Amino acid sequence: MKLLLLLGLVALAQCLGPRVPLRRGKSLRQVLKEHGLLERYLKQHPYNPASKYYHASVSAEPLQNYMDNEYFGTISIGTPPQEFTVIFDTGSSNLWVPSVYCSSLACSNHNRFNPADSSTFVSTNESVSIAYGTGSMTGILGYDTVTVAAIDVLNQIFGLAETEPGDFFYYSPFDGILGLAFPSISSSGATPVFDNMMSEGLVAKDLFSVYLSRDGSKGSFVLFGGIDPSYTTNGITWIPLSAETYWQISMDSVSVSGETVACLYGCQAIVDTGTSLLAVPNSALGNLLSALGASSNGAISCSAVNMLPDVVFQINGNAFSVPPSAYVIEMDGSCILAFQGMNIPTESGELWILGDVFIREYYVIFNRANNMVGLSPLP
Repeated sequence: MKLLLLLGLVALAQCLGPRVPLRRGKSLRQVLKEHGLLERYLKQHPYNPASKYYHASVSAEPLQNYMDNEYFGTISIGTPPQEFTVIFDTGSSNLWVPSVYCSSLACSNHNRFNPADSSTFVSTNESVSIAYGTGSMTGILGYDTVTVAAIDVLNQIFGLAETEPGDFFYYSPFDGILGLAFPSISSSGATPVFDNMMSEGLVAKDLFSVYLSRDGSKGSFVLFGGIDPSYTTNGITWIPLSAETYWQISMDSVSVSGETVACLYGCQAIVDTGTSLLAVPNSALGNLLSALGASSNGAISCSAVNMLPDVVFQINGNAFSVPPSAYVIEMDGSCILAFQGMNIPTESGELWILGDVFIREYYVIFNRANNMVGLSPLP
């Protein structure tokens, strides 16, 4: 069973109560494309990352920042293309979307793939089942053309969801998930999208990079095949992977105000764009919250936020800081720390998950050529 944590929705649901599902409509990209205006729009909007990389070997997919909680972009599947919004998730490896065969409530308010409408779809008799930290799906596998950031990936295997139990995906503002982790954790042995991009020579370099904006602002993107030098002016620190499963690395320690409060003897972490918060082993969470002066449930006085110290992650001999402006969530006059306790055992110990709260502080490069993660501090 693979694990993907999409914890932010759970945290927000607890604070805000039930949410009204987003109305599903055509994306801006689709409307412009139908009117023959897409290419001109991209040229006229230089701050849209897709306009800077609108060619085959280096291409960016703009991401929508949904309340600093999830980041999703638009892909298409089939001929003619059927559009879907997906989470670009470095914590899993499968691509799947809802299908017309799905009878779950979660599929009723999301776009659904219809294989009968695609002239390039190839069916299989293989099934797929994926359980995430929150939510799950079962379905069948098929092959079709998948277009991501103007890159056409032919004969890409993907999941057509037939069940999405529970209500987690019902309230999600995205349709499906596009996994960007390694083939070793792919359910049913399905080849990940980026692996096909590499093997078919569709990207200039065997890497992709991610920028996540803050405060709900625009500009987030996944850049396939390249590194944007305008985001690396503070230099890049390269960290070797400790396992080729998730984007897993070794951490030396976690400190607050110069004192080690967790990961005392080293630990493992993954850099995961599909996790909203910072996931901490339960055994370490209490010490971390105590060092920051928070209650056992993570609540803290908003008046104390300006006096809070950075949380420093020592990784591969380098310090990576996360300031209180990043790890404190304020809602309606109440403040809570963006740390979530959860135990995820591996052969090398329990995992920490460096989710979007961490990633927003850095431009992150996921390098498959030499199996490293690159971190460049953002201004």
